[in-house]
Amino acid sequence: MIAVELKRQFRRVRTYLGLGLIALVPIAITLAFKFGNPRHGRRDQGLIAVARSSGLNMAIGSLLTTTGFLLVVVVTLFAADAVAGEASWGTLRYLLIRPVRRARLLTAKLVASAALALLTTVVVVVVGLIAGLAAFGWHPATIISSRALSTPSTSTSPGVAVPIVPSLPVSSMPPTTALWHLLVAMVFIAWSMAGVFAFTFLVSTLTTKSFGAIAAGVGLMIVSFIFDGISVIGAVRDYLPTHYWSAWENLFVTGGSLGSMWLGVLSAAAYAAVFLAVAWWHFTRKDILT
Repeated sequence: MIAVELKRQFRRVRTYLGLGLIALVPIAITLAFKFGNPRHGRRDQGLIAVARSSGLNMAIGSLLTTTGFLLVVVVTLFAADAVAGEASWGTLRYLLIRPVRRARLLTAKLVASAALALLTTVVVVVVGLIAGLAAFGWHPATIISSRALSTPSTSTSPGVAVPIVPSLPVSSMPPTTALWHLLVAMVFIAWSMAGVFAFTFLVSTLTTKSFGAIAAGVGLMIVSFIFDGISVIGAVRDYLPTHYWSAWENLFVTGGSLGSMWLGVLSAAAYAAVFLAVAWWHFTRKDILT
């Protein structure tokens, strides 16, 4: 049944539109760094500041620029359409009257949607890596000191304060090691979005409009980001679904701690478990006429 659901997903235009959109971003970013004005690079910080040094760094930069918003939008698109899309087209009712257990049907839809969400992250890394290698070559990846992330200085230009890192402390990482770290980062990012993905999937079982489920998932992400930036709430931020999303950057920082990545894995698992449990409870009791 999972194979059937995957075939259905890959026959839909929105699947290719979502994957195509996310694939264009690394290409556009690479072209901007390749042909853009290098002087503007003085305003870049952190890992973005060294994106030109290697094709591997360009793939890292692609992840940095997409994980904040666009990647989540495409992922929530697949989660939202899983059930709500069927309901809006009027085909969900016919699926529910077939001699197939509802839990099995929902499992197939979850697995197919999750596979597309993972594929979305893979596309960002692969396209970013290919574009980066074509533009900047296969060289050791440049990694930065943790001080470059925590203590940027400020430069003032025509009345505007611009944070920069004047002498970025950097070192190199062998290409094969960087490639493995990039793979770990890709898996971590995909897993980190499990909480938002599961929440969107839950809302998809509650509504007949995919857009409403997408808005709910993206809204959860935005609200979490906002509260995560409010320091006065203290330790409460540690329990927000997006708090550990950037922990993978420590893979490319000297002296960076990977403990926050494990906390991120556990946090995403907890949110996903709760939201999916509610989705299963509701869907198995769903009125077939609604």
